Order: sequence, then C-alpha cells, then structure tokens
Amino acid sequence: MWLTSVDPATRVPDIVAYRGAVSDLLAEVACRGGVHDPAAAGAVLAERLRDPDFAAVLSATPNGLAGSVRQLAAEVRSFRPSTRSSAADLLALIRTYLFAQIDAMWWGHMPMYLTDGAVLGAAELVDLEPLRRAGRLGFRYRRQADALLTRAARSAERRALPDRTPRTAGLRFCRTRPEAAALLNRLSAAFAEIAPPGTPPLWVTSLVRSVAHQRHLRRLGYSALLPSSHCAGYAMDIEISWFRRFDAHRALQALLLDCQGAGEINVIDEGQAWHVCISPAAAAGLRRAFDAEIGG
Repeated sequence: MWLTSVDPATRVPDIVAYRGAVSDLLAEVACRGGVHDPAAAGAVLAERLRDPDFAAVLSATPNGLAGSVRQLAAEVRSFRPSTRSSAADLLALIRTYLFAQIDAMWWGHMPMYLTDGAVLGAAELVDLEPLRRAGRLGFRYRRQADALLTRAARSAERRALPDRTPRTAGLRFCRTRPEAAALLNRLSAAFAEIAPPGTPPLWVTSLVRSVAHQRHLRRLGYSALLPSSHCAGYAMDIEISWFRRFDAHRALQALLLDCQGAGEINVIDEGQAWHVCISPAAAAGLRRAFDAEIGG
C-alpha cells in the first residue's frame, strides 16, 4: 500500500536481500542453540555478518561494518533479560539490532538531538498539541504525566478501566518532524478503512527522543540502541497489542508491512508496539503532504 510517492532514486535495492539474510541468520542462531547462549549466538554472528548481504547495509551505517559487528557482539555478551525490554531473548535482541541498522543506514549520519533542550528548541519540528486541538490529527496519543497528581489519576484510571487506553507512559515530547505527522495521519486513515467497526484510531506511543533520554532508557533496561532514528526525528512507535481487543491488530500489522514492502518505512516488531521509521525515499512526499493537508 503506497501512502505517498516514493522516489526510486533514493531506494536501496539490497534491503530486501538484507531482511532475508537476517531471517536466515536468526533461524541459524536458533538451530545452533543461541537463543539463550551468548557464545553460540556470537559464533554464528562472527561467521555470517561479513556476508555480502549484511555488508551492503552495515557498511553504510555510521559504525561501518566492523564497528557494527563489534557493537552487536558487545550487545550479545552483555545481554540480560528485562521485563522492560522488548528483547525477551538473544534472538529478539539480534533481530532488533540488525533491523535497526536499516534506520541507521538511512538517518544515522544526520545530526541527532543530543539533549531534551535540543528537541524543544528544534525549529524543524512541529508541535502536535495545536494541531490536535485544531482537529488536524487523525491519530491519538497521550502526553507523559509530569505532575504527581496526574500520575495518580492515571493510576486510578488503569485500575478502574484497565483496557480503556494502551498501557504506555505517553509522549515525552509532543513534537515531531512534519513527515512523521503526515505519515501517521495517512496510516490512521488507511487503518480506519480496514479495521473492524468500532476500532479506535491509530495510537502512537513514542516519537522524537534526545540522545540523553535514549541513554536513560537504556540504563533502565529498555532496548534503546544508538544511533537511533528516534533521535533524528524520523521514527515513531505504534501501539499494536491494545488493538487485539478490537480484533484489529492483524489489519494494522498488515498495513505496516505493506508500507514497508512499498519502500516507505522500516518496521521492527517490538511486541506491544511496532517501531516505524520513515525511509528517505518517502520523506519528500510526506513533507509535501504535511504542507498540503495538515500544516496549511
């Protein structure tokens, strides 16, 4: 499903081969007992990651091929399961890391928002709250609760109505790139067409982050990698699990995978939410869509 125009000149032809190579590698890690064994997983990685299909993508990331191999090896060695992490085991960690390198190839060479202040002061980001109040956003989100009273009210709400909204802390920053707002609006409109009647609109759980906050999340045990397309403003996390209660999760997953197949986004299944990154091939068309449909 094509939600925007995709520039063929900016498409990277070996991404499909790369994703296939990742799937094959994960199957080999599982076959050789590497799901919970760092040594077994590391042996497979050492053998496979310099294959041409991997090298084509990893060499184009800021860390380069050798740096990416070293970083993943270190992640595997230091891995500890955490209830906060989307990586339940080594297989999930390796999958998330390798698919995130597509994002890194696309946006990892861009300047990152190093601090929260940099996010708040970035002129290229748009504030979502005025757009939401004006009825220009088709997707939903909630702001992160800063005040103690607000956190207490939300805790009481979860106890009384546990499934009323997704279980998420909310957006730390209600800011994003115009391209992301346009993509989310278009995804929400497409989702509304295919979801069962009564399904709520698309729900976003995370948008832009600072490098400082990404590191904070990592210290807390989350799978927060660097470089991250969240820190460049081109990524978002979309709630999936909550839509099971409306029998709409499969439709949403299929929509995202269709968009990935069309070259518009990169998708990483992180369980409760799916990570979505805009491709450079779709960025210009999405910016034009924002100007025409939302920001005018």
